[in-house]
Amino acid sequence: MILRRDEPFTQLVVPDHKELDRGTLRAIIRQANLTVDQFTKLL
Repeated sequence: MILRRDEPFTQLVVPDHKELDRGTLRAIIRQANLTVDQFTKLL
């Protein structure tokens, strides 16, 4: 899946699997410019 935001423009590719490898998830969080704590609070 490709998540996109227009302002400011950014795209994030997220695999569409039931389970993600821990390293893949951390890479996605890092690419979104979030900390793990910030990501967890958004869930």
